[in-house]
Amino acid sequence: MRVKLLFITGLLISLVGLLGVDLHAQDFVYKPVNPAFGGDSFNHSWLMASANAQNNHTTQTSSSSFFDEEDPVAAFADDLNRAVMDELRRRIIDEQLGSEGLEKGNYLLGDYQIEVGETSRGVYINIKDVKTGSSSQVLIPEI
Repeated sequence: MRVKLLFITGLLISLVGLLGVDLHAQDFVYKPVNPAFGGDSFNHSWLMASANAQNNHTTQTSSSSFFDEEDPVAAFADDLNRAVMDELRRRIIDEQLGSEGLEKGNYLLGDYQIEVGETSRGVYINIKDVKTGSSSQVLIPEI
């Protein structure tokens, strides 16, 4: 009985002691770091330095302005040259391959040897660079 009384007395003293203690809680408030989203403006320098340290891209700088980069006469000459070359390419391909399209056989266009054939899977085109020896194969499946 005495143990029980001591236990209850100790429990009451503990409860009274806890009731007398002032308990405080802290408010949890989110504050962004980035100044663009409401963070402290003093973080700008640190954020930029961190971003620049992680940046792997390089920029090409030029002393001339955007409009001075290319001479209009040179640009016209390049465009004219491309148009003439495209027309020549179209004419050469039409002469070699015919206007009706690819037919089975071997063709020689400049440095390229082209072989056109047919298999059970479709039409194949082998393109070989005579100078380097490299080649590519294109398979056009039957539909």
